Amino acid sequence: MRGNLIMSPENMQAFERSIDMLDSSLREIRRVANDLMPEVLFRYGLDKALQDFLADIDKAGTLNVNYQSTGLNDAQIAHSTAIALFRAVEELMNNIIRHAAARSAVIRLSRTDRHITLTVEDDGMGFEPGSPGGSPGTGLEYIRNRVDFLKGKIDIRSAPGKGSSVMIVVNI
Repeated sequence: MRGNLIMSPENMQAFERSIDMLDSSLREIRRVANDLMPEVLFRYGLDKALQDFLADIDKAGTLNVNYQSTGLNDAQIAHSTAIALFRAVEELMNNIIRHAAARSAVIRLSRTDRHITLTVEDDGMGFEPGSPGGSPGTGLEYIRNRVDFLKGKIDIRSAPGKGSSVMIVVNI
């Protein structure tokens, strides 16, 4: 368009600003889209996305992470389910790293004909789920809401000094 237009210097400056704003908007849209659904999740599926995400945490050296998956070979999982489970793992790992003082975490993802089960366990300091100081924060509420949206079930078990275990079961 630039080569085909004859513009005054003021109009050319406004045109260039518009192009810059459009480029900036496109970069922001790409960033938001990636935040909603990471590229690896879209291209290769939940299992690979979790492998990569958890391997990065393990390589950082602050937490020993063990990831295990079964029954996911070429499994087609609805995007809404994959995103919810991926975000749940992100939130749970964030909680483990920031609050649990854990040395290790085990993440298991398995698929059967009817269910996907995600379990995240850590050897951290745990918490008392029923006490006012141990009530779930907004992160765990976010996970609960996503699991409810998927008509799944969540079971959170923890005790002071005993680590934590979160199990999510979603119908497929």
